[in-house]
Amino acid sequence: MSFPHLLEPLDLGFTQLKNRVLMGSMHTGLEEEKGGFEKLAQFYKERAIGGVSLIVTGGISPNLRGRLAPNACQLSFPWQVGKHQIVTKAVHEAGGKICMQLLHAGRYGYHPFSQAPSKIKSPITPFTPSAMSARQVRGTIKDYATSAALSQKAGYDGVEVMGSEGYLINQFVSARTNVRDDEWGGSFENRIKFPLEIVRSIRKRVGDNFIIIFRLSMLDLVDNGSTWDEVVELAKLLEQAGVTIINTGIGWHEARVPTIATSVPRGGFAWVTERLKKEMNIPLVATNRINTPEIAEHIIESGQADMVSMARPFLADPDFVNKAEANTPELINTCIGCNQACLDHTFSLKRATCLVNPRACYETEINFIPTTNKKRIAVMGAGPAGMAFSVYAASRGHEVVLFEAKSEVGGQFNLARKIPGKEEFDETIRYFINQMKLHKVELRLNTRLDASVIRDEQFDEIVMSSGVVPRKIDLPGFDNPKVVDYQQVLNREVALGERVALIGAGGIGFDMAHYLCEPESTTLQPDKWLKQWGIDKEYAERGGLTSPQEASEHRDIYLLQRKTSKMGKGLGKTTGWIHRLVLKKHQVKMKTGVSYQKFDEQGLHISVGEQDEILAVDNVVLCAGQESNRTLQEEMQATGLPVHLIGGVDVAAELDAKRAIRQGAELAIKL
Repeated sequence: MSFPHLLEPLDLGFTQLKNRVLMGSMHTGLEEEKGGFEKLAQFYKERAIGGVSLIVTGGISPNLRGRLAPNACQLSFPWQVGKHQIVTKAVHEAGGKICMQLLHAGRYGYHPFSQAPSKIKSPITPFTPSAMSARQVRGTIKDYATSAALSQKAGYDGVEVMGSEGYLINQFVSARTNVRDDEWGGSFENRIKFPLEIVRSIRKRVGDNFIIIFRLSMLDLVDNGSTWDEVVELAKLLEQAGVTIINTGIGWHEARVPTIATSVPRGGFAWVTERLKKEMNIPLVATNRINTPEIAEHIIESGQADMVSMARPFLADPDFVNKAEANTPELINTCIGCNQACLDHTFSLKRATCLVNPRACYETEINFIPTTNKKRIAVMGAGPAGMAFSVYAASRGHEVVLFEAKSEVGGQFNLARKIPGKEEFDETIRYFINQMKLHKVELRLNTRLDASVIRDEQFDEIVMSSGVVPRKIDLPGFDNPKVVDYQQVLNREVALGERVALIGAGGIGFDMAHYLCEPESTTLQPDKWLKQWGIDKEYAERGGLTSPQEASEHRDIYLLQRKTSKMGKGLGKTTGWIHRLVLKKHQVKMKTGVSYQKFDEQGLHISVGEQDEILAVDNVVLCAGQESNRTLQEEMQATGLPVHLIGGVDVAAELDAKRAIRQGAELAIKL
């Protein structure tokens, strides 16, 4: 067995877990959809079949005021039990165990009825909470216990009490958000009464043979957060109160430090779990950016934790554990931490899914059923769309030939993976290469598809996934060799000077600015990354924060956009702030409302409003979007065969791998 520690059973006394893998809590949006619990049951069932030992659901509120949003899910009444039984039955039939997460949003509630320890507004929600009265505090504790008892009736194996990420319990514990002067505030002993009473009340209602996980904020990453001694003291008291397992919580949602984005080093926070493990007698779970069995195995084997929690990796691949057990980790569809289809969807009140796995949360709707009408299909272009279609179509039984003019597959992913913090894109390319071998896709590199090949080889259908080309700008001086496009830079076809102007401030412009600012990726250097973001492993100050390391000397960079809207407005909802902050650290100069005039020996001539100016730059890099590469479309259509366009060749908006891969999947189902 290649991952013996990860796959070793864990004895909890009254029950045993078959391995050390916990599927962490994720809110999918199915919880609120009509018929969503049937879809949710299939979603969890596939992960249980895939080998996960213990699943934790998305957050379920113990009462009305604790909901994350007005229509969010709660479990407070017996009549609500039935829909949960659909889920627990499915998981148990698949051989898994499942806990329901109890989450009270507190001041993070996105509605006017939110409550918190004190009347202090969150910086990430528009609503100011009301301060809970002492009676409401006691009532909320009772609601937690009632909800846990109902979850037991619904067939759950336990509950996870969400005590981290800045939600209600965290708000009571921290002096940052708890300024009460009664028995529930003031001293640390008073502030931690709330979580301790919740756990005691739950344990009293559910008995001894029921799992209670407590998600403990071990590293707040906000000013005036908990000290390390306070974290340890609360953890020990939670153990005494009846907690079975302590799960690691990292950072409040309002923290200005990345905690789960792709730029966070793999296993980058396991050190804090290891630090607490030395103090505890119950199992501890490490979390955040654990996305491969190798990383997970190392964490368990080295004694950093007793279990690992992975959430998004099970969106990417429900069979993660089974593939590890079969010693085929190369077949795992690795989570790249992009957030684009999971957290960005969740925070936009959309159903979550996965950029690299469009079936995630669509298990009852997207399925690749074997075809009864086998076709020979020619695919032009081995970018994300072309690779995805080829794999999915071949898995259905079609004969697929994938043509790629270049010497390697990957398309725009080959450019993206060169950006600091986006090295994970390598994993998606590796996954599709292995899937193409598995499903016998014929891959022809260094080969252009043309009409003669179509005629000679008798294809039935043509799929164009030939991607995009950078958009050119026709202005005086823009034919100068010092004016280049982003692909030329990332492919290292040109050398840039020390002063650079970037035209276009979408995702490509931000990526290019980051690329030029950081010659070495700190994502691959965990200790350097921690210092860059001001995270103190010594935990000398509250919240585990210290002063961020200053950025080293770098190029003089201008990031320019025509629009007058906020710079980076179109970036991901949960990651855009990270990109903006990185460029701010590197002192990138940002200008909006820019009109471009010409480029000459003086530099780039622009105007902002009524003001003309010259940016004395050595180079201009065009990041102003792209155009569909439809050079051969007419030639393909002239063959008389059906021609399908997917990915960038279909719509050349801001690069969108999520749409490209999903289009590939949907077309594969139809053909």
